[in-house]
Parts: sequence; structure tokens; C-alpha cells
Amino acid sequence: MKIIFTGGGTAGHINPALAIAELIRERDPASEILYIGAKGGMEERLVKNAGFNFESITISGFSRKLNFQGIKKNLKTLKNIFVASKQAGKILDEFKPDICMGTGGFVSGPPLREAYKRKIPFVIHEQNAFPGVTTKLLAKKAKKVMLASAAAEKYFDKCCDIVITGNPIRGDIKSLSKEQAKEKLGLDKRPTVLSFGGSLGARKINEAVAELIEWSVKGNKYNHLHAYGQYGTWFKDLLRKKGVNPNTDGLIIQEYINDMPIRMAAADIVICRAGAITLSEIEAIGKPAILIPSPNVAENHQYHNAMELVKAKAAEIIEEKELTGAILIEKTKKLLEFT
Repeated sequence: MKIIFTGGGTAGHINPALAIAELIRERDPASEILYIGAKGGMEERLVKNAGFNFESITISGFSRKLNFQGIKKNLKTLKNIFVASKQAGKILDEFKPDICMGTGGFVSGPPLREAYKRKIPFVIHEQNAFPGVTTKLLAKKAKKVMLASAAAEKYFDKCCDIVITGNPIRGDIKSLSKEQAKEKLGLDKRPTVLSFGGSLGARKINEAVAELIEWSVKGNKYNHLHAYGQYGTWFKDLLRKKGVNPNTDGLIIQEYINDMPIRMAAADIVICRAGAITLSEIEAIGKPAILIPSPNVAENHQYHNAMELVKAKAAEIIEEKELTGAILIEKTKKLLEFT
């Protein structure tokens, strides 16, 4: 079977596709898999690292700002849509897939529309409790609409063929016990906090976590694993200003986490954004969490994702506008009392 996957913009759209592609490759080594993503997008790096063939199209998203720069970007995006559609059509004609699968993000639009024109069946998967624009636009033409959350179903037309599947997660996310993971990381028996704000980082999360680490180190309370992200290179300097040596035993501070399954396994609680795949991984291994939804995402979908866990009493939520170090310390203490 020949399959095309498409989706991108964030790891939350890319990782589900890769998880499914890896399972297909495992069960049917003879299958041919091709990934279509944005030229220069995050997916280009992640897909190639996962060992799958990748083809790029020239595409960009629309700006929600109606100022000069926003209008200029949107005009460029309109031009790119025509270019991307032509590129996607050429890839489809050459690869001749049996089926296509989209996992969201603006990059998935042109390939799936071109597939529909060629009568190539496609399915889509929505990871969030509040579906994205591209997913909603394509849903009526899809053979199947797979949803991670039943809460998303009400946003789709009744004619859509919907099935609730949950989110696909990496097979290695449940491969280690807490004890094995802590040993691999060189951590002692103290409770372990894992925190991160996404691959780019988040200033307010970094600032609040710095206060949590300062409080924890002075009381010798916890191990702490933290990723400060691409734009948080100042984080270690902030810790030093607070009198904390970033190389203190029990602290592992770095820009990006490449071994998330090990970090997740080692953690007693997780402090993070509320991206759909991250939440699915947290649910899969039963970790209590403090969720800080990003306010800078379409339709505030991370808040809706977070509330699904909060309602199930599986997480605490702090909206970013209310986030302080003191509140984070209080929530962390509360959760660790029950772990």
C-alpha cells in the first residue's frame, strides 16, 4: 500500500502522523510512505529524523491581524496556496497513493484538496477538543473524520463520518518504569518535576519555573527537569541571579528535550502547555499535571484541551494571565502531596 501523510506547523500535528506511520511500517514493512509538509517547516526535520521520505510544498498560514503587515502576509499566502496546490498535485501524480491522511495545520489543505480532485480517498485526524479550521473545511470530503475527543464532534456537520479514536502516541512512551527512568537520568529518590513550554519556549512559564526551582533548591525538595526552549537561552542566567547553580545535583536544565519518554517516566508531576498530544501522553502514563494553556493558539483550543483533564480531576489549570511563581509553587506542593 502507498500512503501519503500530511500535517504540520506544530509537533502536535506532526507526531500523530509519525506515530501512525511508524505503526504501519512495523506491521507492513512493504508499505510505501511519503510525507508532504511545508518547505522549511518543523515537519521537514522531524519526518526525516524518523526515517520517512519527505516532499515539501511552498505554503504559509493566514495572519489574523488586519494591519499592513498582516494584509501583506495574507496576499502572499493566497499566492502560495495556488503554488502549493500545483506542487501537491504533481507529487500525488508521481507517487500515486492509495490513500492520504491529514493530521491538521494549513499545510494539509492543498494535498488533501488535490487528492479529492483525483478521487484519491483521504481521512483526517483532529487532535484537539476544538477542531482546527483546515480540519473543519475538509471534513465533509473525508472518508473518515477521526477525533481524539468526543467534545469535538459537535463542531462537525452531521453528514461527516466520525469515529472517536483518541490520539495516537509514540510506542516508547510507556516503555520504562519511574525507577528505571530516574536511574537513566542519574536522579535520586526525591520527587521529580518535569516542566517545559514547547519547542520555542514560553517566557512566563520560564519565569515562574525559575521561582519554583529557586524555592525547591533552597529547601532541597525536588529533582527538576526543565526545557526552556529556543527563545529561553537566558534561563540559566536568571537562575544564577537567583543564586541557583544550574548544574546542581537533581537539576537537568536544557533547551530542548530529545528523550521525552524517559523524562515523562521519571516525573511525578508535569508542568506544561496543553497541546493535545502532550496531554494524551500524560493520560497514557497517568501523570498528574499543571496545565498552562497557550493563549496564542487558534480558537483558544489548548484551554478546551486542558479543561477535559481538569473536569476529570486529572490536572490543575493556571491560565497564563494568572501565572506567577507563587501560584506555581502552591499548585506543585498540592499535587506532590498526593503522589
